[in-house]
Amino acid sequence: MSDGVGFEAMIDRALADVRGALVAIPDGTAERLVAEILAARRIACYAIGREGLMIRAFCMRLMHLGFDAHVVGDMTTPPVGAGDLLIVSCGTGFYSMGLALIETTKALGAKVLTLTAQPDGAMPRAADVVLVLPAQTMATDQGDSAATSLLPMGSLFEIAELVFFDLASILLRDRTGQSAGEMRDRHTNLE
Repeated sequence: MSDGVGFEAMIDRALADVRGALVAIPDGTAERLVAEILAARRIACYAIGREGLMIRAFCMRLMHLGFDAHVVGDMTTPPVGAGDLLIVSCGTGFYSMGLALIETTKALGAKVLTLTAQPDGAMPRAADVVLVLPAQTMATDQGDSAATSLLPMGSLFEIAELVFFDLASILLRDRTGQSAGEMRDRHTNLE
């Protein structure tokens, strides 16, 4: 609730919430994401709702970095198999389509990495690699033990995830010895 404070105070609070979520990410989390991506032959990315927008943004950054990266459900997404990586975002720890996709992906021999705020959820438990981004989600925004972010529902997780993804992209750029210009050269010219 905004408690009748001004818009500038809301900005300060929202930014403090996002910063708090980002600095709470366990040490080594970004490095583990980078290592898994560098080890993968092909990368598929999946999430639903607003997290789906964040994962699409990350997949685009991976393409800008020259990785063979695709969004699950796009018509041009190739098959996955051994040596491939599925990156799934699920802040709340469960949604039925995501769990089904994880099970299918693992049966095809690909590795699954899940980003979540709820590591005990069904999807993280089914994944090969679990990365925790400790932030309020729809699973923790109500009730007596509700998180206290000013941002509604799962926005804190989603915004922290977007920033985390872009920071991981910078680490990937550095690890692959690329420049910002090389990334830019892979940006679409059909806009």
